[in-house]
Amino acid sequence: MTSVEAGADFDDAALRSGTGEGAIARTGAGTGAADRTSDRPVSKLWHITLSVSGREAPLQEVRRALEQLAHDHPFLLTSRYANDHAEIRYWEEARDLHDAAAVALRLWGEHRQSAKLPPWEIVGLEVIDRETYHQRIAEGYGPPPAAPVGVHPY
Repeated sequence: MTSVEAGADFDDAALRSGTGEGAIARTGAGTGAADRTSDRPVSKLWHITLSVSGREAPLQEVRRALEQLAHDHPFLLTSRYANDHAEIRYWEEARDLHDAAAVALRLWGEHRQSAKLPPWEIVGLEVIDRETYHQRIAEGYGPPPAAPVGVHPY
């Protein structure tokens, strides 16, 4: 599984209109084409919280599997786990919420074999943009910052 690539325009966030999903940046089409413009979607960062649960599994196996998942998917910030459920939090780079959610919903299934993850089901998914995440943190009602980074028991 791979993340949705943001493309070369990711750093052009200042050109976004900032008024909703799929904002369009107007930029030059290339060298020697200063008078031409092209429309292209600007990628954004999305904070993902994926919740999974199922039948009990030995804690050591759950921890080892989540550590392997973090190794395979290096954008993982933190994982919390118990013997029958886990929560995975990370940042995803994508054009819009739909792309970010699609990648997040594939994460567990696509890494189930390679990381030897428990046969749990996805029971929750939250996808919020970077601005909303930081606003929640500033107002004190969002999830605590993902620190310490890593895999931790509940």
